[in-house]
Amino acid sequence: MPPASAHEHVPLGDSGQLLTIAQAAEYLGTGQRFVRRLISERRIPYVKLGEHVRLARCALDAFVAAGRVPCR
Repeated sequence: MPPASAHEHVPLGDSGQLLTIAQAAEYLGTGQRFVRRLISERRIPYVKLGEHVRLARCALDAFVAAGRVPCR
Protein backbone atom coordinates (compact mmCIF):
# COMPACT_ATOMS: atom_id res chain seq x y z
CA MET A 1 0.00 0.00 0.00
CA PRO A 2 1.52 3.39 -0.96
CA PRO A 3 2.11 5.95 1.77
CA ALA A 4 -0.65 8.49 2.32
CA SER A 5 -0.02 12.02 1.14
CA ALA A 6 0.04 14.86 3.66
CA HIS A 7 -3.43 16.01 2.58
CA GLU A 8 -5.10 12.61 2.42
CA HIS A 9 -7.38 11.62 5.29
CA VAL A 10 -6.04 8.66 7.24
CA PRO A 11 -8.28 7.16 9.91
CA LEU A 12 -6.57 6.87 13.28
CA GLY A 13 -6.51 3.37 14.72
CA ASP A 14 -4.06 1.97 17.21
CA SER A 15 -1.17 2.56 14.81
CA GLY A 16 -2.34 6.15 14.20
CA GLN A 17 -2.42 7.03 17.88
CA LEU A 18 -0.92 10.47 18.49
CA LEU A 19 1.99 10.47 20.92
CA THR A 20 3.76 13.25 22.77
CA ILE A 21 7.49 13.70 22.26
CA ALA A 22 8.14 11.94 25.57
CA GLN A 23 5.91 9.01 24.59
CA ALA A 24 7.53 8.81 21.14
CA ALA A 25 10.99 8.76 22.69
CA GLU A 26 9.97 5.96 25.04
CA TYR A 27 8.36 4.04 22.15
CA LEU A 28 11.57 4.31 20.09
CA GLY A 29 13.81 3.68 23.08
CA THR A 30 15.66 6.97 22.58
CA GLY A 31 15.88 10.33 24.26
CA GLN A 32 13.51 13.22 23.68
CA ARG A 33 16.36 15.21 22.14
CA PHE A 34 16.65 12.67 19.29
CA VAL A 35 12.91 12.90 18.57
CA ARG A 36 13.06 16.71 18.61
CA ARG A 37 15.99 16.58 16.15
CA LEU A 38 14.00 14.32 13.81
CA ILE A 39 11.17 16.86 13.91
CA SER A 40 13.41 19.90 13.37
CA GLU A 41 15.18 18.20 10.44
CA ARG A 42 11.74 17.20 9.08
CA ARG A 43 12.81 13.57 8.88
CA ILE A 44 9.54 12.45 10.46
CA PRO A 45 6.01 13.80 9.97
CA TYR A 46 4.34 15.47 12.92
CA VAL A 47 1.12 17.25 13.84
CA LYS A 48 0.94 20.71 15.43
CA LEU A 49 -2.03 21.19 17.75
CA GLY A 50 -1.63 24.80 18.77
CA GLU A 51 1.73 24.86 20.53
CA HIS A 52 1.73 21.09 21.07
CA VAL A 53 3.55 18.65 18.80
CA ARG A 54 2.25 15.11 18.33
CA LEU A 55 3.59 12.16 16.36
CA ALA A 56 1.54 9.34 14.88
CA ARG A 57 2.67 5.91 16.01
CA CYS A 58 2.43 4.69 12.39
CA ALA A 59 4.88 7.47 11.36
CA LEU A 60 7.35 6.18 13.96
CA ASP A 61 6.87 2.63 12.68
CA ALA A 62 7.51 3.82 9.12
CA PHE A 63 10.67 5.65 10.21
CA VAL A 64 11.99 2.50 11.87
CA ALA A 65 11.06 0.35 8.85
CA ALA A 66 12.83 2.77 6.48
CA GLY A 67 16.03 2.46 8.50
CA ARG A 68 15.91 -1.32 8.74
CA VAL A 69 18.98 -3.05 7.33
CA PRO A 70 18.22 -6.53 5.93
CA CYS A 71 20.37 -9.46 7.00
CA ARG A 72 22.57 -11.10 4.42
